[in-house]
Amino acid sequence: MRTSILAVLVGACLTPAFAQRELSGSAEARLALDRLNVVGSVLMIAAHPDDENTALLAYLSRGRKVRTGYLSLTRGEGGQNLIGAEQGDALGLIRTEELLAARRIDGAEQFFTRAVDFGFTKTPEETFEKWGREKILSDVVWVVRRFRPDVIILRFSGTPRDGHGQHQVSAILGREAFTSAADPKRFPEQLQWVQPWQAKRLMWNPGAFTKEQREELEKMPNRIVVDPGDYDPILGHSYAEIAGMSRSLHRSQGMGAAERKGSAKDSLITQAGPVATHDIFDGIDITWSRVPGGAAVGNVLTEAAKSFDPENPDRVVPLLLKAQKAMASLPKPLPEEKQKELTEAIALCSGLWLDATADKYAVTPGGGLKFDATALSRDHLAVQVKSIDIEGIAPSTTQSKFGEVLPFNDPQVFKFTATVGEHQPISQPYWLVEPKQGDTYTIPNQLEVGLPENPPLFNAHFHLRIESEDVEVVRPVDYRYIERAQGELTRPVIVEPPVALQWSEAAMLFPQGAAKTAGLQVKANVPKAAGEVRIQVPPGWRISANSEHFQLVDAGEQSALSFQITPPSGDAQGLLQASAQVGDQTVSTEMETISYPHIPPQVLFPPATARLVRAEVRLLAKTIGYVMGAGDEVPQALQQLGADVILLSPDELAGGNLSRFDAIVTGVRAYNVRPDLRDNQSRLMDYVKNGGTLVVQYNVSDGQNPFGGITTLASIGPYPLTTGPERVTVEEAPVQFPDPASPLLHKPNEITARDFDGWIQERGLYFASKWDDHYQPLFETHDPGQKPQTGSTLYTRYGKGAYVFTALSWFRELPAGVPGAFRIFANLLSAGKTL
Repeated sequence: MRTSILAVLVGACLTPAFAQRELSGSAEARLALDRLNVVGSVLMIAAHPDDENTALLAYLSRGRKVRTGYLSLTRGEGGQNLIGAEQGDALGLIRTEELLAARRIDGAEQFFTRAVDFGFTKTPEETFEKWGREKILSDVVWVVRRFRPDVIILRFSGTPRDGHGQHQVSAILGREAFTSAADPKRFPEQLQWVQPWQAKRLMWNPGAFTKEQREELEKMPNRIVVDPGDYDPILGHSYAEIAGMSRSLHRSQGMGAAERKGSAKDSLITQAGPVATHDIFDGIDITWSRVPGGAAVGNVLTEAAKSFDPENPDRVVPLLLKAQKAMASLPKPLPEEKQKELTEAIALCSGLWLDATADKYAVTPGGGLKFDATALSRDHLAVQVKSIDIEGIAPSTTQSKFGEVLPFNDPQVFKFTATVGEHQPISQPYWLVEPKQGDTYTIPNQLEVGLPENPPLFNAHFHLRIESEDVEVVRPVDYRYIERAQGELTRPVIVEPPVALQWSEAAMLFPQGAAKTAGLQVKANVPKAAGEVRIQVPPGWRISANSEHFQLVDAGEQSALSFQITPPSGDAQGLLQASAQVGDQTVSTEMETISYPHIPPQVLFPPATARLVRAEVRLLAKTIGYVMGAGDEVPQALQQLGADVILLSPDELAGGNLSRFDAIVTGVRAYNVRPDLRDNQSRLMDYVKNGGTLVVQYNVSDGQNPFGGITTLASIGPYPLTTGPERVTVEEAPVQFPDPASPLLHKPNEITARDFDGWIQERGLYFASKWDDHYQPLFETHDPGQKPQTGSTLYTRYGKGAYVFTALSWFRELPAGVPGAFRIFANLLSAGKTL
């Protein structure tokens, strides 16, 4: 049952990136007809992926049938990652696709601004400083003017009640945009594409998760209540159940949610505009009567909905064609959006399957593609394919013949070919094409601002004749393939370079000044790829060769090149850069494929660079065991110190010889996601007691664990230790040493305040909040205006060994090549030999 309902939900989500599914049917057609009769719209605004109220989105889109959007100011680049090691841009891409997958279920549309999630912040002031108030406000205004919502809903209050500074900013800017979008003097450069727009009402949808918040909410004036727990007999679910399905797709954040049944009341409070007393649309006409000349269209569509026969959906097609003809003469922009919905409803009720696919998912500049455009009539209406146009980055040709009536239930395939231009840019996500400007993306094309992802490279326009009327249906050209574990899937068609480059490490540390080998993989994306790789090193660094020839026979073949790099004698940092010349094309990018079962495969093209770091770092622990948690790149970083790093499996934790390790490290959130780690805690404590060193990185405490399951962190150390929500978000926050004589500050590396220079995003998160007197704090740090925090790193002797708890963000600093982070962490790994 779940599969069929989800297929209906996905198919009924009429967003610009429409995804037709095979399991369409009468339920989907019924929903489409009902939606056509409603012309209202709502835009929800918040800061991050997973901030949205999915139950309210589903209620509005699926229940009230209004056009519903969610504007997330950021793509969540600064969040954490439960399912892998991706951070930054790659994590932002994952969370973007998770939002789109969620929207396909709850029925809303998705938008973004240029703001980059730079991590948790406690103040709106820091957020505005990093983003620029006017810049992001202009993006919010732009989305409001394009979407034209009747009602704007804020998820946050814009006060310290919201916690996260970016949450506060989303509400502050939402309030400003409510009035600024209607003012032609505000951001007038936008008015060549859009018109000023005044939403009728601004509302706040406050969260109430504690008893105190619920009591506060009950006392708030101008409050109305809606119930997303209402059951929809056509969908077979309540909107709160649909919300559980939708929210559970935020897998990188561990947001799996219950499909709640029964009443699930939610509150909305009017902030501006006429006060709503009973309904979110009080005083707002959401029928066709609000459109000049639209009453006639509404009457026809109402008749179509009333006369709909699930056994014979094609009988309403003449009415829909009549409505299409009447709608074409109405003023834009509202009918333009409804026209797309009407076209899809006609195709659904006509029993048409229209699809366009490419013969491969990637093409290189100068390469060719073959397209199949398929038209299938599964009803007995007279449908002609008058013509098909493939619109996109390259002109297409066909020898197929058009004009005949489609035979019943017999797919007709029309074939096209296209050649991509030799200088066609690669398919980098549009917000990553240009370098960032601080903590905002650079997007030169105003029309791209707000889009969730790149538009398809190609669209197939099916020009049809249904009965006596012309209908145009548009489908994206995708690559369709079979994954044995998942079935039939699609992925976007992209342009990729003829070769891709990949350094063996993103950051290379030279801890003693000796030369090291840098490995470079050259992968062919086309047959017979040959050319020359060229390498640039920073001033003061030396390399064994500045260029090397490569020749690859088959697509997919790789060549491993190596270069000896010698660092300067003193501390130094810089970028190692690679490029490849293939014919007249210069390639200077890597190619990173992100593949998870719940989202379509995504491809990134980051620069082919590696960070070079010369810093004196000594390490006494040569063999390190690593218990991988939710995913990080710390093990690879530790290898840069010259250590032998071995990932510990459940079997090795349970029965392996742990005494062979100089130190054991538990990865980020390992106690949250590794039951075997918790089960073998006594073995780890015995390992420490017998002379080993155990370094435990941060975990999320009981009651705050977003990953589900039982965490039981009370016994993660040899003595009582409690973790909490404390964190230091300002990466430049000063760090003090409570015990300057501690050996961990002097052996084997002398640690000073300079070792905390150049950190990224934050100092740390989920610090210890209470601990036994056996533990000694190593550092004190705090955000501006906050109380001192000493729970970031604790250490103790236990038996013959040493135990260290550390919630500093090593998972960000070490892979980024921050030299001071290496020096400090080396001291922690060496604690058993120095304490």
